[in-house]
Amino acid sequence: MAGGGSSIQCVTIQDSTKAAPILIISAIATRAISMFGLTAMLRRKTLLIVAAGVLVLAAAGILAWTRAGGDDAGQWITARAQRGDLEDTTTALGTFQPRDYVDVGTQVSGQLRRIFVQIGDTVSVGQVLAEIDPTIYGTRVDAGRAQLRSLSAQLTEKQSHLALAKELYERQRRMRAANATSEEAFQSAEAGWKAAQAQVSQLRAQIQQVESTLRGDEANLGYTRIYAPMAGTVVTQPARQGQTLNATQQAPVIVRIADLSVMTAWTQVSEADVNRLKVGQDVYFTTLGQPGRRWYGNLHQVLPTPEVVNNVVLYNALFDVPNSDGALGIQMSAQVFFVHEAVKDAVLVPVAALTVAEGLDRAGTKKSGPRKGGKDKATRAAEPAPRDRNAGVVLVMKDGTPTPRQVVTGVRNRVQVQIVSGLEPGEEVAIGVRRTGAKAAPSASGGGAPAPAARLRL
Repeated sequence: MAGGGSSIQCVTIQDSTKAAPILIISAIATRAISMFGLTAMLRRKTLLIVAAGVLVLAAAGILAWTRAGGDDAGQWITARAQRGDLEDTTTALGTFQPRDYVDVGTQVSGQLRRIFVQIGDTVSVGQVLAEIDPTIYGTRVDAGRAQLRSLSAQLTEKQSHLALAKELYERQRRMRAANATSEEAFQSAEAGWKAAQAQVSQLRAQIQQVESTLRGDEANLGYTRIYAPMAGTVVTQPARQGQTLNATQQAPVIVRIADLSVMTAWTQVSEADVNRLKVGQDVYFTTLGQPGRRWYGNLHQVLPTPEVVNNVVLYNALFDVPNSDGALGIQMSAQVFFVHEAVKDAVLVPVAALTVAEGLDRAGTKKSGPRKGGKDKATRAAEPAPRDRNAGVVLVMKDGTPTPRQVVTGVRNRVQVQIVSGLEPGEEVAIGVRRTGAKAAPSASGGGAPAPAARLRL
């Protein structure tokens, strides 16, 4: 909450007629002690006994007078309207996570032979991070390449057979046209040519299969060297050099790389306040390490699924914060303020100044409700318009007496409220009353109103 503080004072309300008995008793006690002090014939012990007795009688007299006709003694608590800044905010606690990060894992199983980075190192895209033992994957690649060479040789042989079978078939076809060969010889040549074609096609399919397997083995061999997919900082390293990793069901994480130049604040807001949050509204926060510094941002997302912590429903509200200087760390906590309304250089008073008029009358006693005839003119004049939610009433102190005055309010929070019109800076308003005495005795005329009050600033 930003705003100028209000100076608070206490004003004592006390009946001036109370002073008479106290002064009389005090004068008698002083005179008695003085007379006994001038008497040189009395002993010192006797003087102390008599003085103590006089003080006891004075205290008894004050107590008897208070029980008989003492009135209420109270203190008006006041504050002065001052200029300042005011914000209506929702406060919550948050922690920081990198906006962009990636868990770098391995796609193949094996022993982690070497890790080339440590936590805190800055890496670039494509930089080698770790290496897994490539022996098994290297042998698979060698075997695939050897098999591919064998199939290529077989294909060359079959292609030569295919060429010969085709020549025989063409010769038999020409001879058949000249009736120089038998039908059986022609059909045999034709079958040999088609068989050679099938053998060549089969070898070519085998070669394609081996090539595909070889590409997979070469890829797995390449996966034994792990590269950085993004630039950033190594923030965690779950795996250790020499550890055996099993990537059969899920990819084991070796390191996490995060871009710490932009952080995301994960703020938990209670279900009572989450409906006041709007995407795009201003947000600022402070940290424990730098309480005097403010960071600013804008709310960009409220997650729809809450978290329940000790039966408390909390929603995560997210906003991004630039972190070019690296002052914000991962999991660092922050006091977050979501700004709903704000005003600069406004006239401010405590919120209690608006509520004290509802429970106190001008004499500082509790209201007993309207009389039979309805509300009096002063009460009706002090009430705000029923349809104007920004209207209010404050008690302005004038010569020790609070006077109701209508005002128009603006931005408010739990502590202060903006006065748009009706009050000037420096004017003193009542914000409460402190009771110090018993209930006032009714006056001789039967009324319950207290005697005129004398004002005393403390």
